[in-house]
Amino acid sequence: MTPARRAAKCFRDSRFLHGYAKGKAGWDPAYPAVAEILSRSSLPVLDIGCGVGLLAAYLRESGCRQPLLGIEPDAEKVALAAARVASAYPALEFRTGDARSLPEFSGDVVMLDVLHYMDPAAQVAVLQQIAPRIAPGGSALIRTTFRDRSWRYYATLFEEAIVRVTGWIRGGRCLFPTREDVTDPFAGPEWDVHVRPMWGRTPFNSHLVEIRRKPAENPYPEPRNPTP
Repeated sequence: MTPARRAAKCFRDSRFLHGYAKGKAGWDPAYPAVAEILSRSSLPVLDIGCGVGLLAAYLRESGCRQPLLGIEPDAEKVALAAARVASAYPALEFRTGDARSLPEFSGDVVMLDVLHYMDPAAQVAVLQQIAPRIAPGGSALIRTTFRDRSWRYYATLFEEAIVRVTGWIRGGRCLFPTREDVTDPFAGPEWDVHVRPMWGRTPFNSHLVEIRRKPAENPYPEPRNPTP
């Protein structure tokens, strides 16, 4: 059984959630990409916009064992995450909270499909809050749609309109950032930034931005052996 199907079992008592979880975890290419990156880390994880906790379940089923804190503004989804996911796996916590007011944290950060629900000023503020929460040697993994002229961008706009009609996502209109909006705040020498397409088999204009903070240099290097 795949990690996606095992993770979806957390929601098997709800036909809708179980179907959503199987489809989302099975088709979304960001899930295995994030799991592969985080499998190489032992740092705690901050999942911004965690929803019902599906990514946390997927990470556990993919072998990631580090502590995870999920933040989500929708209290109903947080309750679902706590009841169905936190109760099934160790070292998981879910809180009602906003990306614009993050808790104290140091480790790896994940934020999938959250930025475009904020206005440009809030997007800048969130990225500024994420930066100090990335531990030395840690990463921020941000999946978003870039605003451009591609057909995938317009397909994404259409999909977002449908999602809002269903009521699964609540809020105002979408304001997608440009590539530079996301990467420019991490242009300093302490950062390595990589961007790759993350649309998989979907028509959407999704990209995964991996922002890695370089490890801190050892202030007390081991003395070299004296030259004989």
